[in-house]
Amino acid sequence: MSTSSVSKGCFVFKPSAKKKKKTPGLEDYFLHGCDGAEHRETRFKLCQELWDQIKADTEVLQDELNRKILDSLLDFTRKCSFTRQHSDWAAQMRASEIPTAALVLGVNVPDHDMTFQSLSDLLQQSVSPHVASVQAKECGALKHLMKRVLERLMGTAVTVDDDEEEEAAELANTPLHKSVHCSLSTLCDWYNAKTKKSSSDTPGKKRSSPVREDPQQPPVVIIFKDLEAFNPRVLQDFILICSRYIQRLPLMFIFGIATSPSTIQRILPHSVSSLLCIELFQSLSCTQHLATVIDKLILTPHFPFKLNGKVMQVLVSIFLYHDFSVRNFIKGVQLALLEHFHSQPLSVLCCKKKEALLNVMQLSQSDLERIRQLPSFKRYVEEQEPQEQLNLLTDDTHLKVVCQKLVKELRKYHKHYYPILRCLHTLTTSLPRYPLGKQIRELHITCLEKNVWDNEEYQSAMKLLKMLAKDELIALLQRCLEILQPVKSKKMKNARVQLEELLAKLKQLDTVAAEAPPCVEESLTSPVKNLGKKTDLFQLQKTLLEMNETRRSKKLSPFEVLRNEALEFIDVLVKTHLPTPESQTLNEVCYYSSSATVRRHLNATPRTSIQAALNSPYYYLQNNSLITEDGSVSNAAPDICVVYKLHLECGRLINLYDWLEAYSTVVSAAEGNNPDSDSFGKVDEVKHARFIRAVSELEFLGFIKSTKQKTDHVARLTWGGC
Repeated sequence: MSTSSVSKGCFVFKPSAKKKKKTPGLEDYFLHGCDGAEHRETRFKLCQELWDQIKADTEVLQDELNRKILDSLLDFTRKCSFTRQHSDWAAQMRASEIPTAALVLGVNVPDHDMTFQSLSDLLQQSVSPHVASVQAKECGALKHLMKRVLERLMGTAVTVDDDEEEEAAELANTPLHKSVHCSLSTLCDWYNAKTKKSSSDTPGKKRSSPVREDPQQPPVVIIFKDLEAFNPRVLQDFILICSRYIQRLPLMFIFGIATSPSTIQRILPHSVSSLLCIELFQSLSCTQHLATVIDKLILTPHFPFKLNGKVMQVLVSIFLYHDFSVRNFIKGVQLALLEHFHSQPLSVLCCKKKEALLNVMQLSQSDLERIRQLPSFKRYVEEQEPQEQLNLLTDDTHLKVVCQKLVKELRKYHKHYYPILRCLHTLTTSLPRYPLGKQIRELHITCLEKNVWDNEEYQSAMKLLKMLAKDELIALLQRCLEILQPVKSKKMKNARVQLEELLAKLKQLDTVAAEAPPCVEESLTSPVKNLGKKTDLFQLQKTLLEMNETRRSKKLSPFEVLRNEALEFIDVLVKTHLPTPESQTLNEVCYYSSSATVRRHLNATPRTSIQAALNSPYYYLQNNSLITEDGSVSNAAPDICVVYKLHLECGRLINLYDWLEAYSTVVSAAEGNNPDSDSFGKVDEVKHARFIRAVSELEFLGFIKSTKQKTDHVARLTWGGC
């Protein structure tokens, strides 16, 4: 488009509204380059269903875990609103004091958005329709903070004394009615008009929906999502201004704190914090939140997709050592789910039992060959009789029937695995120092990696359990019985019956019979009495040996016999139902094992990615002229790639003129100039400008920096390839 103007300038022409292009979604990513063309749509459908199930279950868990803290906040806001309307406000609150809730959420900042969204929705539903949430990144100055608060409360454009802000208001997504002036007096006038209108609209009428308390004068709630990130001066000025309007406007603040409540004292001086009536609220810790998510989402037989030990360890490590974000942990699970269904053609069997059995009968010839190549299936075939081996490797119909049987056995394995895992965790967490881990996820990862009974920690835990008192043992076995109660299977029913019998025997034991006979007791204590007498080294050694032999030959009491019997029963359950998933046939169908892929996506290394792009531009640009066989960069590569490759050949200090000469030679070859000509490799203005731009880009990326040692040199900052 052309234009005419008296003066030179920069003109912006807004493009006409056109239909937006479809953004590539989950389906496009899944179907592009998906391994195994058979059942591609079915696998995507299963993946989508499990993806939605994870999302829905996570939201339900989030609401349940935050319910207590959110209810407390709602009660606080209702109480403050009720106090203002039904009593002397000046008597209840000191002059210019604003009710403030300090909500400590923890350092898992990515999870805070979901919490604040739930809080905002609940406040608008049951307390007040006037709720505004602000973040520090959009409130760099006082006018910006005031503008955001008024816009979100009033739902209209707000003007400030800045042309730039007026232009921003025109581009905002808020409904553009009549612009209003940015001040709290404007908000007061708007609030009075709103409350008068609402009280006059419904005189004497009862509301059918869940009503807010005293809707005639609902509070105005302002949520500061990330208090630590706010400019202290901006926050102080805003509080000072608001305190002057507290008699006209029922303001209420909610501070979102990630670190510690002492942040308020650090950001706000006493002259400002004294204007706030602060009440502290502490949310559930992120580690407890993660434990609940793992328990409800992963440690359940109802969710067919599973993670192996290495992938689970990667996700937990990223959570513990990076961001403490449960939301990002869930994203990691969803990523593993997507990668599993994308790369594993047999994932069509990773679904509910009935659907999996139907899908087995629909497997193609290539799918059956893939099953025969699975390591777990090869082990299964080797354990069979010769004739059965022949049938499994040659008869496709027989293989499908056997696969149905193996899928059922895999379901039973998971059905029994998780209850026994919880029983073992219940027993071991009662011991000092938690030999098998305090959290159930630690025990689960141990069971995924190898047979848990081969661990020294397991053996030491069983020894410690043999020292439990009667009441402790009965309480633990009773909890194990409660864990096994909901499981409906013959094996678990038999286990419950045996546990009930052991508990009945333990409860019927006579406390007198459990004590040792007096003669044995005297024989045990007599050597101990002799130790107090004066004796030589030989006599002491002899006495200790006698004590050791006496303990070995001691007859076990009825309680000790029952205790050993109960622990042997638990040991048998563990060895029967907690073998590693890799020992189960067709485990590859449900378990995702590529921990490297998960780590690469979730724990990205920007420097490695940048170096890979600069070393191999073809990988990103897909231009055939950039293909090289010896790993070198083509002379047709972008300028920054050429400059980067040349800088790798230099030492700590790089001479800019030599670097420019080398670059000019490479570019001349790329342009097809004659190497024998006099102009070949000479620097002209265009090449010089391109070189300066490429060097500036390298400096921006952090590969080089200017140095004061030599004015015509730059210092190299990185060493080693990607």
